[in-house]
Amino acid sequence: MKKVAYDCDVLVIGGGIVGLATAYALTRTAPGTRVTVLEKEAGPARHQTGRNSGVIHSGIYYRPGSLKARYAVRGAAEMVKFCAEHDIAHEVTGKLIVATERDELPRLHALVQRGRENGIPVRELGPAQITEYEPEVRGLAAIHVGTTGICDYSAVAERLADASGAEIRYGARGRAVRIDRRPDLGVAVRTADGGIVRGRVLVNCAGLQCDEVARLTGDDPGMRIVPFRGEYFDLARPELVRGLVYPVPDPAFPFLGVHLTRGIHGGVHVGPNAVPALAREGYDWSVVRPRELAGTLGWPGSWHIARRHWRYGAGELRRSASKSAFTDAVRRLLPAVEAGDLVPAPAGVRAQAVLRDGTLVDDFLIREGARAVHVLNAPSPAATASLPIGREVARRALGALRGEG
Repeated sequence: MKKVAYDCDVLVIGGGIVGLATAYALTRTAPGTRVTVLEKEAGPARHQTGRNSGVIHSGIYYRPGSLKARYAVRGAAEMVKFCAEHDIAHEVTGKLIVATERDELPRLHALVQRGRENGIPVRELGPAQITEYEPEVRGLAAIHVGTTGICDYSAVAERLADASGAEIRYGARGRAVRIDRRPDLGVAVRTADGGIVRGRVLVNCAGLQCDEVARLTGDDPGMRIVPFRGEYFDLARPELVRGLVYPVPDPAFPFLGVHLTRGIHGGVHVGPNAVPALAREGYDWSVVRPRELAGTLGWPGSWHIARRHWRYGAGELRRSASKSAFTDAVRRLLPAVEAGDLVPAPAGVRAQAVLRDGTLVDDFLIREGARAVHVLNAPSPAATASLPIGREVARRALGALRGEG
């Protein structure tokens, strides 16, 4: 084999919580493994990791046996432990999932069964018991999920970065613009500053850009990231909500609906709705990137989604355009809220993998190529599940290292 001066053993693209958890798992599982992380932003956790509700999800929503169910249940316990060990702000608050309409009651009961199948403690509540937990919340029935919590995921990401011992390159030094993968040699990544980083194995944890990175590597991901913006408000009267309150989700969609989340610093987040973003990092309607938008519109799966789910999408767009419509959605759970109570807050963008036939990929999706591991679908609850996901990705990357040559 030709001699190559490698900069690292494993080269990770993406400095969100999944990429950093992978780096952390690599160096803990195989001490001495040289890891370099490339992150195009000026610091870690600038996209999905740092722009969510900060919830440690219990795992109640996910299909028993799926990666989401197994990793969320395991990851929730591990995340609480990690935060405690590293003095990161967190709290196990529990949460309510509330049915406000009769046709939601069967779905609520199905969640009870799913939670029990996933090994999650669930308590069923009537209207009077709901007000014991949340005096201002109204509903026909609810369930209380005791293992849900909240934390500061940006702080978790920063601690993972430090504890991994990896070399982390930010900004132009961390922006991959070209990837040369040679199965007999490894990978070489050219970065925006003109530098070249060489590794034996590539790990793609690029989130909103993960399908593009897979294509740069030479692998066909078989999916496309379709970005959905989640728009949030802060509650000007946070005393109206004690903890976490969610509606009963629609099982046809991977989104959880407009919910109320008391954050680790005391404020209450309201949202998100889910509307198509006009750019992968399109955090408001003014951000339009024609090439990215053309890619979304040119993907057959986007049109299949539009045809199947236009009614749902129309409702989300209406709530985006009309604060009164958004307020009405919140009032289903919290009748006391007024439009003036909702103060605009930073939005997030969900990196949702969509197949060619319009299927919204429901589970975490990890695929392998020659000397490469690609994380192709890791939206919520990926932050909760990041430690188990990181171990799984690390296991595959180490397997590729062992199999080289």
